[in-house]
Amino acid sequence: MQFHMISGGPKPVAPFSHAVETDGFVFVTGQMPDTPQAPGVLPDGIAAQTRAVMENLRVVLTGLGLGLDHIVMSRIYLTEFKRDYAEMNEVYRSYFAAGRLPARTCVGVTGLAYEALIEIDLVCRRPA
Repeated sequence: MQFHMISGGPKPVAPFSHAVETDGFVFVTGQMPDTPQAPGVLPDGIAAQTRAVMENLRVVLTGLGLGLDHIVMSRIYLTEFKRDYAEMNEVYRSYFAAGRLPARTCVGVTGLAYEALIEIDLVCRRPA
């Protein structure tokens, strides 16, 4: 098992690794919508926060030698599910090729770190 901290990656809000890898699977910790340069500072609105989360995930994946095409499953957490679901989906979908969408779970939650509107974690598969 390998525990990864990505140089230049988002600053963890708690004691965890950016990713843990075992048997070809890579489990990427949920990312927040802040930036490595400004931890805890969030953009306004679900569209901007979704883009920020996806960019943080891309930073972590790039640091692992992976890309968005290696995502097998994503889990999305929204604090304002009814209000933000449709707009989040528009932004999220734009990161993937048509017909190449990962399996996914999306749930409403009562709160996230930094009072974020969204958090996304991933399960990826490293090519053989």
